[in-house]
Amino acid sequence: MGIIIIIVGIIFVALPKLPSLPKLPGDILIKNDNFTFYFPWVTSLVISAVLSLLFYLFFRK
Repeated sequence: MGIIIIIVGIIFVALPKLPSLPKLPGDILIKNDNFTFYFPWVTSLVISAVLSLLFYLFFRK
């Protein structure tokens, strides 16, 4: 568990250097003059489905 926490910490430190998440159709983007709101709900669903599939394949009994 500690190794996973360390890896996640390293990812968050390197995150500004990594490319951002892809903007899929269905993600919410609201732009005004001095306000921008971006909510990647379709991207979150895709990531969740992929991770669920991977966990199922690797940790099934």
